[in-house]
Amino acid sequence: MPNTRRGFLQSAALAAGFAGSAAPQPASPVQVPKMKFGAVEIGRLVAGVNPFYGFSHFNNTLSGVMRDYFTPERVCEVLHQCASFGINAYNYVAMGRAQPDYEKLLAEGGKMHLIVQGIGDPTPVYKLFKPLAIYHHGERTDKAWQNGQMDSVKEWCKQARDLGTMVGVGTHKPEVLAYVEDHGWDVDFYAGCIYNRTRTTDEWKQVLNNELVEMQGDCYLRSDPPRMYRFMRQTKKPCFAFKILAAGRIDDAGVEQAFRTAFESIKPNDGVFIGLFPKVKDQVRENAERVTRILVGA
Repeated sequence: MPNTRRGFLQSAALAAGFAGSAAPQPASPVQVPKMKFGAVEIGRLVAGVNPFYGFSHFNNTLSGVMRDYFTPERVCEVLHQCASFGINAYNYVAMGRAQPDYEKLLAEGGKMHLIVQGIGDPTPVYKLFKPLAIYHHGERTDKAWQNGQMDSVKEWCKQARDLGTMVGVGTHKPEVLAYVEDHGWDVDFYAGCIYNRTRTTDEWKQVLNNELVEMQGDCYLRSDPPRMYRFMRQTKKPCFAFKILAAGRIDDAGVEQAFRTAFESIKPNDGVFIGLFPKVKDQVRENAERVTRILVGA
């Protein structure tokens, strides 16, 4: 944001909105580099939804802290700040308070291109917000894969296509996306978690030499990301990588390298979904500046 009286006042308003947390610094002219997605350009960094509604993928305590922190006002503040840095797309999910929160953002003059995690019938969310894109929710895709029910995912994609939106498939397993690709499904893009956190108990035993860990559904193996990144480089379709920080398990010293690895491992027309929880530090600014530095050297 330019160093003007108007910029100062807007920055002060943002800071005031984060009362009780670390106030963000005044916004800078930094704009996250863009990618072509469908008929529009979106920032290659996309605002994630999980922290807003307490899906920490860490433990119940952190999930509760996130839910307490993210009032409707703070959800909107973060999305407004994202937009000021060129993060103009939002990985929306139609659950809980998400609808009234987004309606509040719209009423305040905000706007995001919605890339929706599709849960259940895609028709209601399409009719409500006309999102840019909808994809089949990753964990639900993985369950269909494990149960031999991928035809149901394909039918869901056809239903979404008939609505007139861009259609994708989400998963935590690169082999699922390879299957969709090899079978020539009518989809536009993919969303892939770089960590395979939906292995079955038997699969975990196989990779852990017959051992099991606690909370195996949120175990993050360092050997997983290269496999998902390999698929994303090979397909011509746009891809979105998510959980590049292992749901917060990568410490501060490793964050820069995790972002660098992500963007060096995907195509120029690929993006990253990133969860934002600015309770301690201004993650929106930090991530926007980091991605810009990595991609354009600014």
